[in-house]
Amino acid sequence: MSYLLVKYLVTAAVVVAVSELAKRSDKLGALLASLPLVTVLTLVWLYVEHQPTDKIANHAWYTFWYVVPTLPMFLLFPRLLNQFGFAGALGLFVLGTLVIFAAYAWLMAKAGIDLL
Repeated sequence: MSYLLVKYLVTAAVVVAVSELAKRSDKLGALLASLPLVTVLTLVWLYVEHQPTDKIANHAWYTFWYVVPTLPMFLLFPRLLNQFGFAGALGLFVLGTLVIFAAYAWLMAKAGIDLL
């Protein structure tokens, strides 16, 4: 139980650090947020928990492919924010990401990479 609590605290600390830094500096906050911190933490937790190396490798592999279709929405979000406010922009961001991901997964399946 204490190990799970440590995982929660360390992971939460990373998220809080990013949001606090973002309040002080747009660029540094974005830089820290863009780093694959959650993925690195997940890889570390999987390793510490003695997961098989193929499971750890698969996590890194699929993370790469799942990040790609999310990137266009980060470019569109500022415009959506100005037009629809935060809640509307966030909803459209999520919906747009799902649509882009579905199309992307379909295209990748044609290339032999099964993402779903």
